[in-house]
Amino acid sequence: MSGRIRVIIHPPSPTGGRRVRVDGEILGLAHNMADLVEFLRRAGLELDAAEAAKAPWIDWRGVGPDRWGPETSV
Repeated sequence: MSGRIRVIIHPPSPTGGRRVRVDGEILGLAHNMADLVEFLRRAGLELDAAEAAKAPWIDWRGVGPDRWGPETSV
């Protein structure tokens, strides 16, 4: 990987899934780690799910990699 790549995983949407943005470009809506890994692979980043969950250059917004569904209030 050359240069610094910025990956942002946005908080879960109200209907589920998280928007994935790489270097300012929205790649899609991931519903799980497998979706995220596929989006990153298409962007040229080869990671497995465990690496993606811990990569310091991935900015997990709102909640961490274990939450993909809609936020609910109790």
